[in-house]
Order: sequence, then C-alpha cells, then structure tokens
Amino acid sequence: MDMAAHPARPDGQASAQRARWSLLAQAVAEHNAFYAPGMLGAALDHLDEGSVRLIEAEADGVLIGLLPVIVAPRHGRLPIGCVTNWMHDHCFFGAPLIRRGAELAAYRSFLAQLDAAPWATGFLHLQGIDAAGANAAAIEAVCVEQRRGWREVHRYDRAMLRSDLDAERYWETHVRAKKRKELRRLQKRLADLGAVEQRLLSDASELEAWCTAFLTLEASGWKGREGTALGCHPQDSAFFRAACAAAFDARRLHMLRLDLDGRAIAMLVNFRHGPGAFSFKIAIDEALGRFSPGVLIEIANLHAVQGDPQIAWMDSCAAADHPMIDSLWAERRTIVQYRIALRGAGAARWQRGAAFAIANAAEAAARHLKGQG
Repeated sequence: MDMAAHPARPDGQASAQRARWSLLAQAVAEHNAFYAPGMLGAALDHLDEGSVRLIEAEADGVLIGLLPVIVAPRHGRLPIGCVTNWMHDHCFFGAPLIRRGAELAAYRSFLAQLDAAPWATGFLHLQGIDAAGANAAAIEAVCVEQRRGWREVHRYDRAMLRSDLDAERYWETHVRAKKRKELRRLQKRLADLGAVEQRLLSDASELEAWCTAFLTLEASGWKGREGTALGCHPQDSAFFRAACAAAFDARRLHMLRLDLDGRAIAMLVNFRHGPGAFSFKIAIDEALGRFSPGVLIEIANLHAVQGDPQIAWMDSCAAADHPMIDSLWAERRTIVQYRIALRGAGAARWQRGAAFAIANAAEAAARHLKGQG
C-alpha cells in the first residue's frame, strides 16, 4: 500500500523512517548518493525550510520508492507552478531511489499519489536524470502504459570515469602527451617548494579537522568572495559536516587532500553509493594556482578510484563542457530533464492539463524562434 506524501521534518519518527530508506538504498536499481539516507537526511535537517515533501511508494509493506519533491513557483522562465524533485544547491543528481525489480511499480505509485494530492500543481518536472538509467526507462514505460503525456525538455553530457584500465594506462590512453608532460613539470616544480603528500581520509579522529580544512580552503577562493562557498552560510556548513559524518560511518566517504609541508593546498570530496561514486566538491589554494593544484588532485583521484576495486565508476557532477575534467576523463554521462503530465479530478485536472500544454507550447515556440523546430 502506498504511503501518502507528507512534509519532511526531523522529528521523533525520523530515525525509523530513515532506517526504511537505508533498506531501500541497499537494493536500488539506480544509485544516487545525494538521495542515500545519510546525505538526504543531512539535507532535510539543515537545508529544508519546510517545503520538501517525501513521496514514498510501498508494495506489500515494503518500501519500493523514495522521491523528495517541492512545489516550484516557476518552471524555468514560465510563471507556471509545478512539482519538481528536490535538488538543493549541493545536489547534483536527481534520480529517485527505486527498488530493483519494482521500478515500474514505484513510478505508478509516485504518479498516482501526485495525481491525488491537492497540493500538486501543474506537472511533474524531474531534473538530473541519467538518460540511460533505470529511472529514465521506468518513466518512459509507465507513461506509455498509462497514455500519460511526457516530454524530454533538456539534455547535456558531463564527464564520467568508467574504465577497466588501471590509472597509468588510462592516463596514457586518454590524456594528450603534451598535457601529461606539462603536468609532470608542474608536479616537479611544486615538489621544489617542499614536501608534497597525497592522503586519503581513513581515520575517524581526523574527520572534523578535514571538514574544517576543506571549508576554510574553499572559502579562501573565488567561491568565498562570491558568497557561494559552503563556509559562507551556517546551514551549508552544518549540512556538509553532517553529510560527511554520515557517509564516513557508512563507509561511503571518499575524501582526498594534497598537502605541501603538511598544509592542504587542494582537497576533493566524493560520496559513494553502491558500486558508484559522485564527485561532490573541490577546493584549492588559489595562491598556488600556477601549479594547477586542482588538476594535480584530480590525478591523485584517478589513481585512488582506479585502484579501488569497490568503485566501478565515478560521476564528475560537473557542468557540461567543463574544460578541466573533460580533458582528463574520456567517458560521458547524459543527463536529462522530463516534464510529465499529472491528472486528477475536476478543476485540478483542468489546471494540470493546461499547465502541461502551455509549457509544451512555450518550449515549441522557443525552439522555432531559434530555428530548431
């Protein structure tokens, strides 16, 4: 039996609820560290302002799907409200958790609950979905089955690391010889300044200090000047520390640093889920920018990932056409967005149908004006 949507809040029931999520997260058809219990729980505790609702799908008393959503007042440039999966500023993948073998049942439940929800306005807008993943396949299958309107509204490719090659072979195969030579030169120049050490976090007693070092390093650069660094806002800092602590406890945190004479000059945070990993954020000492510390720590990351048999792939979570990571990682992951019609009864059915039609018409008109349609 499906569970109704309900506002998420960190109350006395949160522990039992998150235990159910943990069981689901161990049996998902598509892995997503951002919706794994530790990271999603940290986000709900520190970033949710009371607007997030959780759509939980059940079958025979077993949780088969988890979809966090919000009601957005706009859809892109259109002043049309819609339901969208919750992707806060520090969430870079939006695939709902759906149980392996119950993918279609989970989406039937998600859509039925949204159809019946009086607060669900407009349509369902799903962002950050892997075009080749289990969620994309389930969305298409259920929408075709139900004769429900749906449309892909955006796609782009981003760098991904997925290879059976060891790090050295990968490096030689996919990175230009000229670039490899230049990076070796930078490594030697940096070593002339002092002792260079690459470290991977393994000791729980160091976690707090590493988190502090990352926040400090990130805030020292352009993100700090623009006010977008995690350390610029208490709620973001609290989320980061809580997410890292939960991931470390679950053996899902993959945190690296590059030190010069014992001082961090570059740090990289990755979160794991199942066989995959997601590159979360990077921080560098911009005063040493001439040595490309961001690239050097990515080289260390390549060796760490390719040398870890438990990590089969890593999503860069980078923007499209990212000049640095695109030059280092050869594989690509296609990320898409979907607009899915919602149904209902009475005025709600009319409003939702009109919103879906208007959004589609506006998109078609924009493409025509750009010469794409």
